[in-house]
Amino acid sequence: MTTRRTFLHTTALTGIVASIQPNTLWAATNPAKDRLGVALVGLGYYSTDLLAPALQKTKNCYLAGIVTGTPEKAEKWKKQYNIPDKNIYSYQTFDQIANNPDIDVVYVVLPPSMHEEYVVRAAKAGKHVWCEKPMAVTAKECQNMIDACAKNKVTLSIGYRLQHEPNTQEWMKGLREGKIGKIQMVDCAAAYYDNRTTHWKQKKEMGGGVMYDMGVYVIQGARLATGEEPISVTAQQYTTRPDVYKNGLDETSMVQLVFPSGARASLQTSYGMNMNYLHVTGSKGSWRMEPYSGYNGQKGNWGNGGTIEHPYEVPWQQTKQMDDDALAIMNKKPMIAPGEEGLRDIKVVEAIYAAAKSGKEVKI
Repeated sequence: MTTRRTFLHTTALTGIVASIQPNTLWAATNPAKDRLGVALVGLGYYSTDLLAPALQKTKNCYLAGIVTGTPEKAEKWKKQYNIPDKNIYSYQTFDQIANNPDIDVVYVVLPPSMHEEYVVRAAKAGKHVWCEKPMAVTAKECQNMIDACAKNKVTLSIGYRLQHEPNTQEWMKGLREGKIGKIQMVDCAAAYYDNRTTHWKQKKEMGGGVMYDMGVYVIQGARLATGEEPISVTAQQYTTRPDVYKNGLDETSMVQLVFPSGARASLQTSYGMNMNYLHVTGSKGSWRMEPYSGYNGQKGNWGNGGTIEHPYEVPWQQTKQMDDDALAIMNKKPMIAPGEEGLRDIKVVEAIYAAAKSGKEVKI
């Protein structure tokens, strides 16, 4: 028999529960997991050839679900990775992921122009979010993504695999400890010849252009080497294939950055040639890594003696990145590359495009 006291107690409790955010309620009523379920959004090359294989080797997370607009891909992945039907979503049913306790993390692996929408939707669904680089097309979009994740009390991490791998961590430590003295000059290049003509990287409206894609690597090289944020930029952009890279889309970009300490950086990135190196000059020596951003390990040497080389098999970098991020979520620790890190790079990218268009120095 329901008494008035019981009714009032139940009504009050219901009101309290209704006022709690879904992800907060889930955390309060469910035990912690020892592995997080990850759903990949977008099943292009990077998900297919790198992230999915990497998730077969991770210790702290696993491939739990997928989001795709192609039924044939969904069926293939379902069979290959034994994914339950209830964990397979289309872009139209994506928001229903909020009701799926198997999925803890949504990894957005879509063209940059779609990042903001799906990061925000994932955050509203109460899921932690990993977003592939570049974070977004504009700094405003980046900030919206950060704000949405903060509002919904979920974490946001950007897929900067290099910040998780030991070569990069070791040379950053050496530079911070003054191994080559005060940093004076950074020369960094990341480029490859892309013979595609209709990929999103060749479509401006989808966030294409080399500066957003490979360009983020060289910006990262300069920022991580100096330990500073650039204060001004000049830039030049051109294409040798105007039939492919048109309407202001950059095939090749050359960038000059100035940092508060007086250090300078010369950056090159392209879809029209092959380059991959990082060279840092200091007051007491130098550091050179070549290749700088390859998938299977880098080789570096200090000009005043000593080398760094930690080779590994593909896709070990992606495995370590996702394991690091999953462990940080479970232990409630800061992300190695949070949303704010992606925002810093996109601010520089926007300034680079403005400088190239105006032909003048642009303050950042």
